[in-house]
Amino acid sequence: MLGLVTKGIIIGVLVSAPMGPVGILCIQRTLSKGRWHGFVSGLGATVSDVIYAALTIFFMGLVINFVETNQRYLEIFGSIVLGLVGYYIFRSNPVKSLQKSQSRKRTYLQDFVTAFLLTFSNVLIVLMYIALFARFTFILPTHSVWQSLEGLSGIALGAILWWFVITFIVSKLRRWFNIRGIRLLNQTVGGIILVLSVAGLIYSIV
Repeated sequence: MLGLVTKGIIIGVLVSAPMGPVGILCIQRTLSKGRWHGFVSGLGATVSDVIYAALTIFFMGLVINFVETNQRYLEIFGSIVLGLVGYYIFRSNPVKSLQKSQSRKRTYLQDFVTAFLLTFSNVLIVLMYIALFARFTFILPTHSVWQSLEGLSGIALGAILWWFVITFIVSKLRRWFNIRGIRLLNQTVGGIILVLSVAGLIYSIV
């Protein structure tokens, strides 16, 4: 029988693995700025994921009611945040940042915060947690607070392991991208995120 930490690791990987906007962002930063910028971005996403996992565990009924009651507004808010991030990425020039890497570097804190905000805007991830918790019988009413914290540590560990491995693999492929390729990737990532933002906004309003 799987323990709470093992179940948490599996859930952490499953939540992080889908290649959504945050995953694309981490890959783009790994290619354009280096592995650790991508990894720190993944850590920002991990913190957001763990917060939502904790809310799901400790306030299951309240969270479900809040999401269902405010779903449309939450989707609109998330789409707007997504659009702002996409526009910033599309307009930014990674070539300049590479050329001026010695004189001006974007901080890890900026990478962490932007990835955190992008992930945190997706409130509906709570529904994914509810489904996974039910699938793995993750948290039961009989579990203590310490057992819940043990499970959360597993989720965090699983997410961290995922970002550590994926940024390592992507960094090994970095040699296949030249300066022009990185610029094109940057615009492609920004464009994809903008399209997802507009589509989400239209879906939420209509």
